[in-house]
Amino acid sequence: MGRLSELFTPDRVAVVGATDREASVGRAILENLREGFEGEVVPINPNRTAVLGVTCYPDVASAPTVDLAVVVVPPPAVVDALRDLGESGVEHVVVITAGFGETGAEGARRERELESVAAEYGLHLVGPNSLGVMGTAVGLNATFGPDDALPGSISFMSQSGAFITAVLDWANEQGIGFRDVVSLGNEAVLTETDFVREWGESDETDVVIGYLEGIDDGQAFLEVASAVTTETPIVLVKSGRTDAGAKAASSHTGSIAGSERAYETALEQAGVLRARSVQELFDYARALSGLPLPESDGIAVVTNAGGPGVLTTDAVGDSSLSMASFTDETIDALETALPDEATAYNPVDVLGDGDVERFDRALEIVLSDPNVGGAVVVSAPTAVLEYDDLARTVVERAEEHAVPVTTSLMGGARSRAAADRLREGGVPNYFDPARAVSGLDALATYREVRERTRDEPTTFDVDRERARAVLERARSRSDARLGVESMELLDAYGIPIPTGEVVDGPDEARAVAESIPGDVVMKIVSPDISHKSDIGGVRVGVPDAAVEDTYEDLVSRARTYQPDARVLGVQVQERLDLEGQTETIVGMNRDPQFGPLVLFGLGGIFVEVLEDTAVRVAPIGPTAAREMVDEIRAAPLLRGARGREPADVDAIVDVLGRLSQLVTDFPAILELDVNPLVVGPDGVQAIDLRLTLDTEVSL
Repeated sequence: MGRLSELFTPDRVAVVGATDREASVGRAILENLREGFEGEVVPINPNRTAVLGVTCYPDVASAPTVDLAVVVVPPPAVVDALRDLGESGVEHVVVITAGFGETGAEGARRERELESVAAEYGLHLVGPNSLGVMGTAVGLNATFGPDDALPGSISFMSQSGAFITAVLDWANEQGIGFRDVVSLGNEAVLTETDFVREWGESDETDVVIGYLEGIDDGQAFLEVASAVTTETPIVLVKSGRTDAGAKAASSHTGSIAGSERAYETALEQAGVLRARSVQELFDYARALSGLPLPESDGIAVVTNAGGPGVLTTDAVGDSSLSMASFTDETIDALETALPDEATAYNPVDVLGDGDVERFDRALEIVLSDPNVGGAVVVSAPTAVLEYDDLARTVVERAEEHAVPVTTSLMGGARSRAAADRLREGGVPNYFDPARAVSGLDALATYREVRERTRDEPTTFDVDRERARAVLERARSRSDARLGVESMELLDAYGIPIPTGEVVDGPDEARAVAESIPGDVVMKIVSPDISHKSDIGGVRVGVPDAAVEDTYEDLVSRARTYQPDARVLGVQVQERLDLEGQTETIVGMNRDPQFGPLVLFGLGGIFVEVLEDTAVRVAPIGPTAAREMVDEIRAAPLLRGARGREPADVDAIVDVLGRLSQLVTDFPAILELDVNPLVVGPDGVQAIDLRLTLDTEVSL
């Protein structure tokens, strides 16, 4: 067990603020503790000598030593209570009291003071504004909720106390049990990351689930969750989806990789399964807590009802799974074992008059097939079929073959006893066959998480000081937005750029153009003009003789389009042969929770229209970079579709790694676009650059 184990398995619990006053939180917590807690309960209240018949102490110092303290005193008294607990050597504290950061300036001040005292004494503190905690291993219900949790192997955290009370009421009816439950409250000290780490170290927790509205330290959560999911599955419902982050972004990358995309990317990258609803959260958890992982994605369906069998087949088609292709031996065995009217192909229909013995024979045969990674047993009630006997048979066959099996024994009261028997045998039952498939789909997804290659980021030999100098020059001009004038930044990190310079006069433009073989490309350089092509600010194929006039025309267009725009000059750049090349984009948007999000996709002028992109939280290794390239819909273009010569994907992977290192090295870079990054058979070239700096972050 980890450092927080005594939060859930204490021997003695103090209730600071215990009272016998009717309808009070202090009384509710004391009653809940007395109901099933195996240890000793110690009320603390200077105004009582006994509470509900239990000896009450005036303060913690005069009470027996406790492992856990639950604080329910009024807000102004909480900080002093914490200090007393710290002085008495209590490490684990749950603050139920509300009236802190959630209430305004005064509450926020109190919460900061609470954090300070907790840090001074090293308190492992849950809350404030928490419903409390539960630990079924010792019958602990240190909450003011109306229900106890049933024992089980699922550990559950929530940023909403009301969500916990609703879930427990429903879970008790469904027979779903828990190991530990925690209401996170305001998370002044302990956060979701701490509990993910704790439960990841616990042999008694099979699955971690949670309801989250946000994650404050996304990088820390990503690091911890990535380690935990190699052994323990995590399933989360994340609410509070918003596009506010995308609306505030100024770059292509920022608008595409908004706040919700950041959560989606980070959770997937950490191996966390994301549920879309509360029902799905528990459907996943039930399968993950009791079933073995499938060795393949092939699913067999055994049913006595044609309609539900078709529904199940459709659900498999809608998932990441597939209907298993039976071997000839399996089909022959089914044809021998079943009536002529039955179906020996997948889905297997044992017919409406199929009894338990017929189900058993069919299930034994399909679970022996090497192409079957999992199975769904679907049944409608009939007069010849006892659900309780069918449940017993399913459990026995599933255990014998060590293959994950879910069931959909459809019905009401007739299926309840059978569902209990299935649950006791580790087989989840769902009324809807699609949910039975969803449980197996979660198992297959988690199997892929376990099998992932997780490589470390490559550390490239770069010129960090040269890059810093480029950014400092921009700072000296009070520029927060940079463009092609800062292409040297990419060159310093080994990202290929065309030959060229930024010039501030027509004569210098002509001199640079004459040093570059062939016609050149010329672009207006202004941090205030984002879409240069829209104003005619880009000219391609300019001969030496026209360079000076083109320089004057580009500057004039910029002045006309935006008179107050700062014009830093004109970039004169070699013209690349784009025949057989593909325009892509690489970029970064710094998310407030998770930090830098690196993006790759199809680039050019249609990037925001097509949104054919892949995103990862930096830093990334070469495996993640290659996955990004493979994920986009346009990946076949890069692999050489329709007779095209394959692009140099290794060069793209290299650029993504170098960009990841760049934005990790310089937290002051808020957003960055290299668009287009032109890729061909012989490498890549970064043609254009836009980035935004945070002027408050040091370089």
